[in-house]
Amino acid sequence: MTDKHLSTQFDSELSEVSTRFMELGGLVEAQIHQAIQALSQFSVEISNQVTATEARVNAMEVEIDREISSIIARRQPTARDLRLLMAISKATANLERVGDEAEKIARMVRSIIQSGAPRSLPSLELRVASDMASGLLRKALDAFARLDTAAALTILKDDNLIDKEFDGFVRKLITYMMEDPRTISASLDLLFLAKAIERIGDHAKNISELIIYIVKGADVRHAPMEKIESVVR
Repeated sequence: MTDKHLSTQFDSELSEVSTRFMELGGLVEAQIHQAIQALSQFSVEISNQVTATEARVNAMEVEIDREISSIIARRQPTARDLRLLMAISKATANLERVGDEAEKIARMVRSIIQSGAPRSLPSLELRVASDMASGLLRKALDAFARLDTAAALTILKDDNLIDKEFDGFVRKLITYMMEDPRTISASLDLLFLAKAIERIGDHAKNISELIIYIVKGADVRHAPMEKIESVVR
């Protein structure tokens, strides 16, 4: 992920913090997978596992940020090294928020189960969007490890597909609520759950933007796609 420096210790420190970031990414990916399983199987037990993992995710975020602050204070990095460290810090925050969304999904699953909501609600249809969001995050982490701007650009474009899935699901839920007012409470839980899935895709998008920032030195947040494509080229 990094170029070689005169100080092998500096290289080791950069490598270590990068490795820790990827470990956090793996932990959060597992959290998402468990949350999707909990939804598919309506399992309180699995949803509780998601919640239990949250403390580890939070602790790792703090540890990584502490290490980054220490490296910056001791090494006073410049240019790309500084961009890398700042980007890892921001990407770590995005991963922690993905973990929050996974935990939110787990809580919503428990709420739906406890309410005795009818299984006829289209909860399993969220699997498509959740698989897309999980896959997008996996691709973002892989692109981050390789600092692959072309892959990052593809992820930014693919995020729109999750947004479309979300919009379609919302329309379907509205139909369910209009046809049977008894489903309103559970449908609202599913709506919040769908929004959490959409946010996972947004965080994958944020991580992809940080890849471009590291490699190209350009902040492409909120930039139109044409400009981002121009920067990557």
